[in-house]
Amino acid sequence: MNTRVSLPLLAAMFSVGCFLTGCQSPKAAPLIQSGASLRNNCYSLLHQLLDEQKDVSLLRFIKFEHSDVKTLVKRIATTSGTGAKLLEEFAKDDPSLPLDDIRLPSGELATRDAIASTKEKDLLSQTGNKFELTLLLTQTEALSYAWHLAKVARENEPQAGRARALAGIGEDMEGLYHEVFMLLLTKSKSAATNSIQAQSHEHGQALAQIRQ
Repeated sequence: MNTRVSLPLLAAMFSVGCFLTGCQSPKAAPLIQSGASLRNNCYSLLHQLLDEQKDVSLLRFIKFEHSDVKTLVKRIATTSGTGAKLLEEFAKDDPSLPLDDIRLPSGELATRDAIASTKEKDLLSQTGNKFELTLLLTQTEALSYAWHLAKVARENEPQAGRARALAGIGEDMEGLYHEVFMLLLTKSKSAATNSIQAQSHEHGQALAQIRQ
């Protein structure tokens, strides 16, 4: 691996693996109730996720996906980066809107850390079709989470302009989710077909050897 890019690439791979948790786990705190607190918590979680997702396309430097996967992942990264910057602008203009209000119970944090560790190992060790399927599956989870975070944040956002922006982010994430899901379905069917064909070929070769 190229040492010049190894650190950011590993960070990107870890961010993909921890789609539901930050690279620095927040401390446990009381559960959020409603109103501005709920809004701020959703903004913070959404920003954290989008900020991580913007680096997912860096995986192309050490993993060789097919062009359809690479193109879609690049769009996810670009769209996520745009969304993260928009939330940062909102927070800059409004001091009452922090982006570090990430409060989760300790059991949830521990579970997310365990998921992150598992996904990180999978993405680091896999190649080829298996890597693509794992990456796409991870993205369906991340995009669905971002989509619904934006939805809840919008429902609790009193300012019309920000609410419309959140609706836009949610629509972008939902659209990408459906694209990834369909591509994952196509890739899964293709992988299953290839596996059956390979097994059939091996079976035919075995029979041929027996008959000789």
